[in-house]
Amino acid sequence: MPDPAPTALPVDEARHWSRLMQMAELGAIPGPSPEDRGVNRPCLSPLDREARRLLIRWAGTVGLTVSIDEIGNLFLRHEGTDPSAAPVLSGSHMDSQPNGGRFDGIWGVLAAFEAVQAIRDAGIATRRPIEVVAWTNEEGGRFAPGCMGSMAWAGIEPPSAWDAVTDTAGTTFRQALDEHLAAEADLPRRALGPTGGPSGRAPHAYVEAHIEQGPLLEAEGLDIGVVSGIQGSRWFTVEISGKTDHAGTAPLRLRQDAVQDMLRAITALNALTHDPADVLRFTVGKVEVLPNSSNTVADTARFSVDLRHPDATVLMARGDAIAGVVQAAVRHCRATVRERFHALPTTFDPRVPEAVERAAASLGLRARRLASGAFHDAQFVGSVCPSGMIFVPSRAGISHHPAEYTSSAQLAAGTRALAATLLDLAQS
Repeated sequence: MPDPAPTALPVDEARHWSRLMQMAELGAIPGPSPEDRGVNRPCLSPLDREARRLLIRWAGTVGLTVSIDEIGNLFLRHEGTDPSAAPVLSGSHMDSQPNGGRFDGIWGVLAAFEAVQAIRDAGIATRRPIEVVAWTNEEGGRFAPGCMGSMAWAGIEPPSAWDAVTDTAGTTFRQALDEHLAAEADLPRRALGPTGGPSGRAPHAYVEAHIEQGPLLEAEGLDIGVVSGIQGSRWFTVEISGKTDHAGTAPLRLRQDAVQDMLRAITALNALTHDPADVLRFTVGKVEVLPNSSNTVADTARFSVDLRHPDATVLMARGDAIAGVVQAAVRHCRATVRERFHALPTTFDPRVPEAVERAAASLGLRARRLASGAFHDAQFVGSVCPSGMIFVPSRAGISHHPAEYTSSAQLAAGTRALAATLLDLAQS
């Protein structure tokens, strides 16, 4: 008997939404309405572990097997009729921004879980195994940069690369990771990397479902974004070092005021990154000032730079110019510039976007191709195997904010498209 058509896959919208809302209670941020409640769930925190345990309990009821690797990536495996076949992976992340929303990242994990459950509930035996994955520290909200789990898995950086990175409390990433792994010592451990799973083979494909975090799908009345690639990103930390003085007694002409030179540097960087076409993205999102006293001239000012562009040539040229522009802008202090994250633009292997398009068409969903302005784990997994993403609309394009919202029906439509895509890939 042939497998059921994708339209017959029993994605349960109510169950899917209920699980998402249960996850949203772990780190919930109160809001003015039920639709404006955010989440603060840092990676490698007790809340993160509580969310993972909840997912693991659900996996047990469905019959999926669980494993983790040395950087904490979590895998839930649906076995195929050919256990030695290269698996299909699908997932995202469970950590949030400090003032984040209920859908960013976690929906991709729960969508993959619901899609696998729908395939199993339909009685379909897939040839390939399907693994739901929750990557460690995609957001970078507690420990920067983000996507540590997927970068380590893909071999882009060793897991020890971030041992000394600290959060605002002074805890290092290594300390937090060791504590986390100790708390999950009861879970089966797998080797880190693409061949670390039971099949011993690199994945056949990876599909990541995510809210759009932009306004295009909503504005055009579409159901599905078929993601063709991800623009490149470069992150920098700029530190301005001056001298502390008394705010009431030190003449301005004699000061080494780190804040004033920081403002000069940011102004110069705004000029460097000006783009009449409004394609380049330049953001200063984090600022630290020391000693942070209202009547003291600051001796240290530290700020972040987030630079993004879909063209590698532009990204490299503007990024490479940042240090020189900062040095030329400061007048009275010393400046140091350190790059801490680097990801070139990615174009996805066409096999996965084409599978997403077939799935959307089979379900009667309105879809279009688009590129992602935000980086995702798929950007790094794509260096190992054919990868792609499915976007669903975001209300007003809001993300990384408690007002982030996508309706239950929109999420269910995306999950149906994901389920059909995974079935297509897992039977190939």
